[in-house]
This record gives sequence, structure tokens and C-alpha cells, in this order.
Amino acid sequence: MEQNVANEELFIKVVSALDELRPFLHEDGGDLEIVDITPDKTLKIQFVGACGSCSMNNMTFKNGVEDAIKRLVPEIKQVEPVNFTLNK
Repeated sequence: MEQNVANEELFIKVVSALDELRPFLHEDGGDLEIVDITPDKTLKIQFVGACGSCSMNNMTFKNGVEDAIKRLVPEIKQVEPVNFTLNK
């Protein structure tokens, strides 16, 4: 039972962090959705709307989303997009 409470609290923290980012994404017709939070604390997200096919989604992810999530929710160890491939 404690694990479920911890998972719910982590989910709420992630949603709160994403809510801080959403106004910037909404300006361009996009948004983010949580796909999964794995047991090893990897957050899997996907860009939706205009952000899903935007040529700038790599930069938005690396310089905005990933940094903000890790700063606001330090329990998250890794952030992975599911609907595009990161340019390394």
C-alpha cells in the first residue's frame, strides 16, 4: 500500500511540474502527456498537438521539459520522450 501512495505522490508532483510548462507549449498549439513512470523513476512522456510533429521538439525537450522536470521533481532519474527520437 505504501508503494501506491508514493507512486501517487510522485505522479502528482510530475503533473504539477508539467502544469508549469504547459502555458509555453499551449502558445504553439502543443501539450505533454504522461505515458508512464517506471519503477526505476523514469518518466515517459509524449508531445501532443503541434509539438508532436514540430521540428524543434528535441530542443524543447532537452532545454525545457527535461531540465524542468528534473529540477522540480528530483525523484525522477530520467525523462524519455516516446513519440520522437532524441538527437544526441
